[in-house]
Amino acid sequence: MDAIDRGRTPADAGTAALNRRREWLAAATGGMAAIGLSGAAVPFVESLLPSAEALARGGPVTVDASDLAPRKVRIVEWRGRPVWLLRRTDEMIRALQAPNPALADERSLRSRQPASCANALRSQHPDLFVAIGLCTHLGCSPTLHLDENVTGEAPIGGFVCPCHGSRFDLAGRVVKNVPAPTNLEIPDYRIGAGQVVTIGS
Repeated sequence: MDAIDRGRTPADAGTAALNRRREWLAAATGGMAAIGLSGAAVPFVESLLPSAEALARGGPVTVDASDLAPRKVRIVEWRGRPVWLLRRTDEMIRALQAPNPALADERSLRSRQPASCANALRSQHPDLFVAIGLCTHLGCSPTLHLDENVTGEAPIGGFVCPCHGSRFDLAGRVVKNVPAPTNLEIPDYRIGAGQVVTIGS
């Protein structure tokens, strides 16, 4: 019996060439798909990044409070939210430092404020109150009511939310039994020379 030739036939050589071509096409297709996905991912990732306008709005805001008269409020925008600057009188300061059992969180233990404002007046300077002017209930903007008994104690005034009736004293501390759960938020701020207030960091 003749020995069987187990060498490569012309058909085997054609199959190997076809397999190499398939591998090359698969690699090329995969490479093009990767490039396409990268091209599509770049605008998607960029869309998730904050815009230049958003970055600008999130930066610090400075306001000159040197000309802010007693009993007056100045409102500035920071990060899309109103920030109040209220000039308090000596009478207001004395009243705010007295105990007030009508307040829900008199010592501001459950409230958001920088460590420099963890005091009865919730401020760095007794006469200048800085707070985010949004009710902690649903984000409405309370209004200033002076010379009224807003908190159940001395009639020096406070802030009243027109939407659901939440009330706050002139240090932004919430009165008991109103919808707002916490005191008004105090943003990070610093007071520089000439009473220039920088809100944010």
